[in-house]
Amino acid sequence: MKDMEFYGYHGVLPEENRLGQKFIIDLSMYLSLNKAGKSDDRADTVSYADAFYLVREIVEGYPRNLIETVAEDIATAILQHFTVCRVTVRVKKPAAPVPGHFGSMAVEISREPVGIKHE
Repeated sequence: MKDMEFYGYHGVLPEENRLGQKFIIDLSMYLSLNKAGKSDDRADTVSYADAFYLVREIVEGYPRNLIETVAEDIATAILQHFTVCRVTVRVKKPAAPVPGHFGSMAVEISREPVGIKHE
């Protein structure tokens, strides 16, 4: 899931929490698609619509100081709600309050469920 855009109020500066800004999220969920590919049944995969709404809820939710925290919260929620082997989350902040020219400031994390073995 690439380039999902949301408006949020994350940042360490008071203006960021008051005015808000656009955040762009990339989300990769790793799971076996073998069963879904054979069954053609949505129940055998992860609904990207449900994942989108979950990410939106977090990014448009209460303000966090750090985009690292936004990424962790997204990864944690995905692992709690869906059966995946790994999740990778990239949070991009295109209007970060840094003087200069850049496409975005970003963090990327990958997380796996603790204590669960997947095929």
